[in-house]
Amino acid sequence: MERIRITLIKSPIGYKKDQKDTVRGLGLKRMHQVVEHEANGAILGMVQKVIHLVKVEKI
Repeated sequence: MERIRITLIKSPIGYKKDQKDTVRGLGLKRMHQVVEHEANGAILGMVQKVIHLVKVEKI
């Protein structure tokens, strides 16, 4: 399965709680932190919800 690299590029401070929870659910705690996940439907849906806060790359 394809993998994606997700980087937190903008702080979730000032955004709704559900968006903050989604960022935390992706495993992102600090600015410029990078995590890798399998590109399944659940992860892609979470990324789409906070696409304005993260950068996504295929690996």
